[in-house]
Amino acid sequence: MRVAVASGKGGTGKTTVATSLALSLDVSRTLVLDCDVEAPNAHLFLAPTFEWREEVGILIPEVDESRCTFCGR
Repeated sequence: MRVAVASGKGGTGKTTVATSLALSLDVSRTLVLDCDVEAPNAHLFLAPTFEWREEVGILIPEVDESRCTFCGR
């Protein structure tokens, strides 16, 4: 079974619901992904043991403003 807990609004209790649901299931077969970009905090509720840690990032493009046509405006 796959379950997603989502909402477009902050502060609705998504993390509380997701972690409570995860804790009520078989821990050995439960995977929780906290995809909150700004404040992932499911680990505060679950206190997991991490096997590895990996930094991730994204390249930020540089804009050459001298070549910008402002989309023809």
